[in-house]
Amino acid sequence: MGPLLLGAVIAAAGGFAFLNGFHDVSNSVAAAVRTRALTPTAAVLLASLFTLVGALLGSSLALLFVDVAGGLPSGTTGLAILLTALIAACSWGVLTWYRGTPSSSTHALLGGIIGAGVASRFTDHPPMDGADEAFLLRIVLPLALAPVVAYLLAYAAVFPATWLLRHGSPARVNSGNRIAQSVLTGVFALSHGLQDGQRTTAVILLALLGSGFAVGSGVPMWVQVFAALLLTAGALFGGWRITHTLGHRLVHIDPMRGTMAQGISSAMLLIGALILHVPLSSTHTMTSAIVGAGANERFVSVRRPRVLRILLVWLGTAPATALLGAVLFLALSPLL
Repeated sequence: MGPLLLGAVIAAAGGFAFLNGFHDVSNSVAAAVRTRALTPTAAVLLASLFTLVGALLGSSLALLFVDVAGGLPSGTTGLAILLTALIAACSWGVLTWYRGTPSSSTHALLGGIIGAGVASRFTDHPPMDGADEAFLLRIVLPLALAPVVAYLLAYAAVFPATWLLRHGSPARVNSGNRIAQSVLTGVFALSHGLQDGQRTTAVILLALLGSGFAVGSGVPMWVQVFAALLLTAGALFGGWRITHTLGHRLVHIDPMRGTMAQGISSAMLLIGALILHVPLSSTHTMTSAIVGAGANERFVSVRRPRVLRILLVWLGTAPATALLGAVLFLALSPLL
């Protein structure tokens, strides 16, 4: 049963990576496509290339997830927790894509793991230990604070940008900002690869360690390449439902505010991955930055009912996947 479960976890992790790229490429391209800085095809190709590069560059966040997930039981129980969590996260990703709603794959995965871990306590199998201080401070807290920080920074960044560009003609200002957006599309995709590519890597590492495979102190190359290729493949197909939501249904955004949103969110993801070594949701960061930059206008441009619905989905992501992960684990547990 162990080898079969390990293979199923690796396959499900590949599916999760593909859906992650498919779901989240919208974050990279929405603002640039909305302001006509890039054509949709050029934006997706650019984002996919830099997503691949980013996913191959780093592994520190994957190792962080492995370190703080020490409570995951070994053997078939731990593999079942990972498998059911991945299925729950993938199901939520498909549902939110179909609804055209941006949501966090990271929150969905964590919710699924927590739900399956709690369910393991109600079976005869080894339970998953509770969350410790490192998990709360290094993973949960950054994920919770990132949307608020992104909104406030993007809102504030519009003031100095407007002052610096006050003497430029609209045509010249828009042209310069579209060029900046083209560059920032690649930068954000690079940071997305650095962040989200390591979620899949961490899950596979946990599965290998739980199965008794010695992986050394680093990340096996094949694991990182596997995650990077599937994340990029998903990005190439592009989730245009969510792109339309981010670019057209939340705010009326101009090139300058699009540049601010992309710049702030890219900087946050890069700093989180390379300096602070904390996970951040690319979806929450970009969506919040777009709303923050768009809210800083003289006329009301934010479509508040749509933003409120997205906030409710964000708040419901972890509980929904936790419940689904728990149900799936309880259904699978008699076979372990």
